[in-house]
Amino acid sequence: MLIAFVGLYFAVLLILCTYGLHRAHLVLQLWRHRHKVQLACQLPAARLDELPTVTIQLPLYNEATVVSRLLRGVASIEYPRDRLEIQVLDDSSDETRHIASQAVEELRAAGYDASYIRRSDRHGYKAGALDYGLKLAKGELVAIFDADFIPQPNFLMAIVGHFCDSSVGMVQTRWTHLNRDVDLLTRVQALMLDGHHLVENQARFGAGCFFNFSGTGGVWRRTAIETAGGWQHDTLTEDLDLSYRAQLKGWKFVYRPDVVTPAELPEDMSALRAQQFRWAKGTVQTARKLLPGIWANENLKLSQRVEAAFHMLPHFAYPLMLLLSILLLPALIFLPATDLRTMLVVDLPLCLGATGSLVTFYAMAERAQGRSAWQAVRNMPSLIALGAGLSPYLTQAVIEGSRTMAGEFVRTPKRGGDSSRYKQATKWPFAELGLGCLSAASVVVAVQTDHWVALPFAGLFMLGYFYVAVRLITEQLVVRQVAQLPAEDHAIDVDPSAMPRTA
Repeated sequence: MLIAFVGLYFAVLLILCTYGLHRAHLVLQLWRHRHKVQLACQLPAARLDELPTVTIQLPLYNEATVVSRLLRGVASIEYPRDRLEIQVLDDSSDETRHIASQAVEELRAAGYDASYIRRSDRHGYKAGALDYGLKLAKGELVAIFDADFIPQPNFLMAIVGHFCDSSVGMVQTRWTHLNRDVDLLTRVQALMLDGHHLVENQARFGAGCFFNFSGTGGVWRRTAIETAGGWQHDTLTEDLDLSYRAQLKGWKFVYRPDVVTPAELPEDMSALRAQQFRWAKGTVQTARKLLPGIWANENLKLSQRVEAAFHMLPHFAYPLMLLLSILLLPALIFLPATDLRTMLVVDLPLCLGATGSLVTFYAMAERAQGRSAWQAVRNMPSLIALGAGLSPYLTQAVIEGSRTMAGEFVRTPKRGGDSSRYKQATKWPFAELGLGCLSAASVVVAVQTDHWVALPFAGLFMLGYFYVAVRLITEQLVVRQVAQLPAEDHAIDVDPSAMPRTA
């Protein structure tokens, strides 16, 4: 049993190291193919007489705090109005309906081709709304923005020229973060997303591998959506699903890191967990749906298939991290502390494989946007700790995604200018508290048994579990306080019968 336990412990470490080494591989790919990315950013300006018609789709669900800001941003986009259509796809059940419909009327009065569209139900959630709007759309191209994004005036003119190439099906742009420096939670999220956009997307684009539309801040060719089978809602990551189906049909994707759209990061732990849960579960569902066919596709290079597997299976690192934190305490008790030679030959390479590549990965993301690489180094312990703290909840997401398809699309609450709206109730974090206590015991045992290499990881696990638990408990106390207030103190009363269904 001891041999089996040791084998399991080191197998978990080695698989986590494989994920880490893959990130180092992405850094290398980005460096090797950086000229292709730079060349894409040197796109000549499109001629005014060649500009295609564009439909901007804005899917909404209860976004009262940010919808006005979104529509002001859309109205600022510089593009000929006779070739621009704005669709507000509103599935809301609160006062967002009144705010959005009124804003659309103001856009129409200002000369915009704008429509306010409501469905009879939320069938298919976001994917269903986008599909419904596409059937009514006039544009050859379709730009999509989530409610917390603020489109910039040059957005369309900067990228529409890529579609002069008839093989280009989608152009994705980079996200920036309005509230990056609010606190530790937003700084770590910003670092994680910067790694995705400035390393993963650029590396995959440069190397000719598949990458995905990020759900917002991108433009599709309408025929690319249609020939790929349209928006489907059998997974919770409709953007990843459609992206792979379109690229398997031969459509080319372009990534533009120099075109940015500011957006809002979740500032509450409950909101972040809801977002990450949806992404994790949906990505696993998409892997179940598409990965077998990708591996069987002989028209794809082996490198493309391998990268697709890493792209669709990253969330399995969370169950492994959870398992590692559980195995750590018995490992510290039953395995003898290593001498200096073993530490240098075995322990140090494992640590560097698991964490050193992460530092390189995120340091490159920071440097790519003109920030100091030391920002990534300083935030790396917090990033690892947060990943550990989220691992119990995201392990549940991976299990659900492995068992079932589709599911409820739980939106990420947006704060906008009102921090009291859209607070999410969630279960008390008993699992995180228990695992935090277990990791605290690992810290004590690591000191007593001279396992100095394991001590930092045990400490980060402990801090991550307790940090997530304390944030959730604090937020839930606020949620309960808000729930006790009279309804008029935290909502606007709107008569649903006064809301138009379509326009």
